[in-house]
Amino acid sequence: MTGVVFPVSDAGGERRSTSALGRSVVASALRAVDPVGAGAVERETAWRTAYAGHFKRLLEAGLSSGDAARTSAADGLAALHDRMRVITADRGEIGLRELFDGAPAKPLATATYAGRGEAEREFTLPYRGQRLAGGQLLAQLERWVEAGVIEPSCAESISTVMANPDWLALPGRTIAVLGAGAEMGPVHSLLRWGCDVAAVDLPRPAVWTRLLDLAERYAGRLHLPVPAGTTEADPAVAGADLLHDLPAVAAWLEQFTDLTLGNYVYADGATNVRVSVAVDALTERLRSLRSDLSLAFLATPTDVFAVPPDAVAQAERAYGEASALRLLRSPLRIVSAGRLLRRNYAPVGERLRDPSGAAEPGVCDSIVTQQGPNYALAKRLQRWRAAVARSAGTPVSFTVAPPTRTRSVLKNRALAAAYAGAHIFGVEVFEPATANTLMAGLLVHDLHRPLKPQAHVWQEEAFNAAHGGLWRAAYAPRSALGLAALLGWGAARP
Repeated sequence: MTGVVFPVSDAGGERRSTSALGRSVVASALRAVDPVGAGAVERETAWRTAYAGHFKRLLEAGLSSGDAARTSAADGLAALHDRMRVITADRGEIGLRELFDGAPAKPLATATYAGRGEAEREFTLPYRGQRLAGGQLLAQLERWVEAGVIEPSCAESISTVMANPDWLALPGRTIAVLGAGAEMGPVHSLLRWGCDVAAVDLPRPAVWTRLLDLAERYAGRLHLPVPAGTTEADPAVAGADLLHDLPAVAAWLEQFTDLTLGNYVYADGATNVRVSVAVDALTERLRSLRSDLSLAFLATPTDVFAVPPDAVAQAERAYGEASALRLLRSPLRIVSAGRLLRRNYAPVGERLRDPSGAAEPGVCDSIVTQQGPNYALAKRLQRWRAAVARSAGTPVSFTVAPPTRTRSVLKNRALAAAYAGAHIFGVEVFEPATANTLMAGLLVHDLHRPLKPQAHVWQEEAFNAAHGGLWRAAYAPRSALGLAALLGWGAARP
């Protein structure tokens, strides 16, 4: 193993434990705001099966104030940067904070490919075999809001983009898309709108062939990292590995003005944490060098979030409505010892209120435990960075994306089955083309009208959220997941 790696966790210097790192980082993020919670994390002996409760406590510890949430986020990020290591070819093993000392070993040049298409000047959305525009799209946004699939702010932001079609080209701005080949990434939409895209992905010819084919069809300009001395947009040589080429990628991105750094990376298992930490180190490097940087993140819906009181109220109404599930609820809860079909939020009388008497936000725990603690940590560090950067004055686009039938989801048979049956519980699962276009539209909105720091970080995270209905559904997601998978198993078969 080389590049960005986990720290050694045993006295013999051979074992690099992902669980040890996860526990220590979460404990560090809790220590200043919830020392009792930090102690519980440090004593946890079953991290891989019990992590979800600690990540929920991490969220709850930041609800007392914006300062508490931002302190926790900053402490968690510092713990990661202090602990993670890099194994280099020329300097041996070094700390992550030392990585950018000196010149890159393999500098990168730029190859630019300009498309030949006409830039689209209207925001449209592919949905169930149609491309919605104008009144049709506004009506669909309204239906989603009424059904609790997206937050009202999400519909308002897309409506604003529709009313300002000149925003789509993002003139003068370059969007750096880390993980350019990702299904949830915005490359397709940005090129269609005529934007400048600096694409970063692994040196895999198939990925770059597909990206160049997109660029050929549309009006945008695609900037590729290629070896120094090269200027041709050749998929055989394009690309860079964030785990190993981080200083070179940082130096390459420095050349672009008015840069938005978009994080769309994903990898399986422990590699997801490694590459997410690498992106965060790159983010800090660029923030230290320039004042024109903005950031973009997509949050997973399968995490734990604080949600607005009106979302809780809609979930409570759904819980009380007559339905076949309501008839089955009691017997299912009895036979499952209370694990199935639990209400999404505590009853009104059991929920906390702030000193003014107003309702506190609800806590929606949508963590899918099968995704594991490494996935949870990789996604949480992005939330931490968004909160810390926004409070420091960096414009940030942070959006909760909807449940989506991406390849990474569908290869998990149980999760694919749960998604196939999710509609029974009021959750809409999106196709990738719909989800990534919707998210690209929200990115355009946020770059033109960036959200300022709010009193509470949870309010920043809830803005523009397109959670698919998880926040406003009657039942706690994990208590319905098994039934959804059972009901959707046949539909999920290849």
